[in-house]
Amino acid sequence: MLNTDTLKKNYEFRVTLLRGTFYNGDYINVYIKKNNKEINRIGIGVGVKVGKAVKRNRIKRLIRENYRLLEKRILTGYDIVFLAKKNKDISKITFYNIKKDFLKILSQSNLLKKEDEE
Repeated sequence: MLNTDTLKKNYEFRVTLLRGTFYNGDYINVYIKKNNKEINRIGIGVGVKVGKAVKRNRIKRLIRENYRLLEKRILTGYDIVFLAKKNKDISKITFYNIKKDFLKILSQSNLLKKEDEE
């Protein structure tokens, strides 16, 4: 990922969750906070209640891949935390469902670049 770093520390997640803006999707929730840097930092959280490790890692891979494909269209300078919803059926979560959520949330938050900015 080009202009992206990861959130690793608990306090980095906590600050974004407490002070960030919340956006709700069908399969994921997203918290976005401005970080005053020239890169985006992302964090992905999938709780134990979602499923066992194989299923949790699959959801993380789907989120990461969707972010990677849309990365060039996303404005920089934000901390973004993606949280998978635990009450959804895991077998129904597909690449395209998460992509639809991504586009919906990023357009709501005005993080997608305009076509002429690219």
